[in-house]
Order: sequence, then C-alpha cells, then structure tokens
Amino acid sequence: MPEVTTAYATGTPCWVDLMAKDQQAALDFYRDLLGWQGQSGPAEFGGYAVCELNGKAAAGIGPAMAPEGMPEPPTVWTSYLASTDAQATQDAIVSAGGTLLVPATDVGNLGRMLIAADPQGAVFGVWQPGEFFGAQIVNEPGALTWNELHTSDVPAATAFYGEAFGIEIQPLDGADSYWELRVGGRAVGGVTLLANDPPGTPAHWLTYFAVDDVDSTVDALVKANGTVLAPPFDMMAGRMTVVADPQGAPFAMIKPTSL
Repeated sequence: MPEVTTAYATGTPCWVDLMAKDQQAALDFYRDLLGWQGQSGPAEFGGYAVCELNGKAAAGIGPAMAPEGMPEPPTVWTSYLASTDAQATQDAIVSAGGTLLVPATDVGNLGRMLIAADPQGAVFGVWQPGEFFGAQIVNEPGALTWNELHTSDVPAATAFYGEAFGIEIQPLDGADSYWELRVGGRAVGGVTLLANDPPGTPAHWLTYFAVDDVDSTVDALVKANGTVLAPPFDMMAGRMTVVADPQGAPFAMIKPTSL
C-alpha cells in the first residue's frame, strides 16, 4: 500500500525527519539520491521542509537548531510514532521510565509533537495529527519502508513501548534474534540487538528507505560524499545496506523481496 490516505494507528511509525546542519545540502543530496522534491519552508515553522515523492509527503528535512549556549544536536533521522493524544502519550512515556527531551507542542494546525528517549536511550518522536497525519507514500522506491529499534534490552523495550503505546514486540518467525513491532496484529517495524552494531553505538531507531537497486544507489551515494557503514548484503527481507549521508546521518536502504 504505497499511498497512505488516513491517519496511522497509535504506535505506528508515521513520519521521519532530519535536522541538518546544512539544510540545503541535505535537500540536494536526498533529491539526487531518492528523487525527493522539497524546499525550505515558512519561517513560522523554522524553515522546515516537507519533501515529496511523486507529489506525496515522504519525509521532513529541517535546519539544525540548538538553544543558545548548547551544542548542536547530532545529525540523525528521527522516527515518529503516531498518537491520538500527545499529552497523554507524554505522560505515559514518563510513567514508563522514558525521558522527555522536547515536551508536547503545537505545530500550527498541522498537529502536535514531542521528542523523547526510551529507558535505553533511543530517541524517537511522537506525532498527533491535525491537518497533517504523516507520510503519504511508503513502501515504494525512494520512500520510507521500515523503522527499526536497536536496543540493549529487548524485554525492557517490550515493557516500555507496550505501556507507552500499546505496541507488542514479538519474535520474528524464522529469524534469529530479531523481533517485530506489532500494532493491531500488524508488523509495523523491527527490533534488533545493539550488540550487532559497532562497539560504542548508542541505542537508536534506524530509518529504512526502499530503493530499486541497492548497489547502484550506494555507488551514487559514495560519489555524493556519503559513507558506507555496512556494504550491501542479502538477508531474508531483501538486499540492504547501512550508510550515512555527507553530514553524518545514518540510514538504511533496502530493496525488499516484496518490491
């Protein structure tokens, strides 16, 4: 279902965005790599750009901003989980042992958002839709196709995301040490062990974008000064790679077996 026309169920990854030190460079990079179209947005929203693929909202890219005297935040992709009530979800996150980083706030008439970290330190966003519900195109080449939690403690993550969002985390049939995030009985993302990442990697959410050809897209990324973190390899869901853009934001690209 590449085109999404209705709001996402609570707990479902519904949006991803990037806060880049050089917003225009990021817009140019992802335009050339994934075919997105986007430009700096209104000043009232901090210049935030909603990037489109085939005329549908695919992801956001904004300029990195930090309060005066504070260091700039890391350049990373943030996964947002859907909620029908951001304030109630914020309360549930804190009650479940999470850490609030940016409290629930209105984004004009578009919706409400917050940023938090789970007890293991993985940062994520929450989006309560108003006029905007999130990604309008998914599971197509160039679009968001998967969100994956890398955690040091799967039982703790299961308890936290279950209490805060009602998400279930269950072992994936046929896979060794991999779990599914499930909402309403449907797989909406994955969970893997942080031990599989390079030593020192903090807990995090990894964004996956679908592509037509992993190897040729990696070649294009390298020519555009991106970095390959994990060379292309085949796995049960398809052929994938983990890379970083020229400003250091990690993400994954995959050609799923279903595409």
